[in-house]
Amino acid sequence: MQHITDAVVDATISPEDAQAVLDDAFARFGRGEAAMQARVRTEAGGVKLSTLGAVVPGQGVVGAKVYTTIQGQFTFVILLFAADDGRALASFDAGAITRLRTAACSVIAARHLARADARVMALYGAGVQGRMHAVQMARAFSLGEIRVSDPYAPPTLAGELQAACGVPVRLCAPEAAVEGADIVVTASRSTTPLFRGEQLAPGSFVAAIGSSLPHTRELDDAALRRAATIAVEWKPQTLQEAGDLVLATPGALDPARIVELGELVAGLKPGRQDAQAVTLYKSVGVGLEDVALAGLVWQRLQGAAN
Repeated sequence: MQHITDAVVDATISPEDAQAVLDDAFARFGRGEAAMQARVRTEAGGVKLSTLGAVVPGQGVVGAKVYTTIQGQFTFVILLFAADDGRALASFDAGAITRLRTAACSVIAARHLARADARVMALYGAGVQGRMHAVQMARAFSLGEIRVSDPYAPPTLAGELQAACGVPVRLCAPEAAVEGADIVVTASRSTTPLFRGEQLAPGSFVAAIGSSLPHTRELDDAALRRAATIAVEWKPQTLQEAGDLVLATPGALDPARIVELGELVAGLKPGRQDAQAVTLYKSVGVGLEDVALAGLVWQRLQGAAN
């Protein structure tokens, strides 16, 4: 069985490739043609093991992501199988896939829920995920400015991110970053809300991707109340894991406004319907994303070998 490294993944597929295969995977899931296995976490002595997976017959793959969390550090591996005969195809170092797929799904959600004329992006947290979100959003929208709020940002961050995105970047205080922003991405490890929901501009879109833990949140109740639509990857998993939703005060979260990403992509539920509405996407990361992207890498490599 072949092992595929992060470097090979990065050399084989682009962010746009990731967006295309994930759009297809979520459409299949929305139509009931794929299935997911929810995340299971097991912990002892400060060492955590997590697993999640998916079955995507239409893309020819079945698989699982397995990873450890030790002192806040993650080590990811994906195991991929063939959907036709169940044979093991490959294992993957899944750092690159995780980085690519999370931002790609935020872009997919943004295409349905953000305004097409979005120009200003606010980014909270400029780690690996935050930077990839800036790159992919800048390629998907005609951004004129990216504002970054990150208390741990190095002095070189603005210049490095500007070079990567081709968009002016400036560092801001949390309150200043969100004011008037069209797209807001929260990619932090904050355990409490990063800004007041009242500060969100009419017509803005928020992608909250920083936490998949039920006791932490990046968004407050006001942001949830203002959201006309709240998109999630998969309700059974998100409503268990997303502290942004789990910790909401009773009455702040209307279940009728929650839709699954697959429903949007498959055209089963409408996206943005009002230019002035605030819309929200809450991501926790699901197995469908990892398996679909690993499958694409595998298929590309087989094509190159042949």
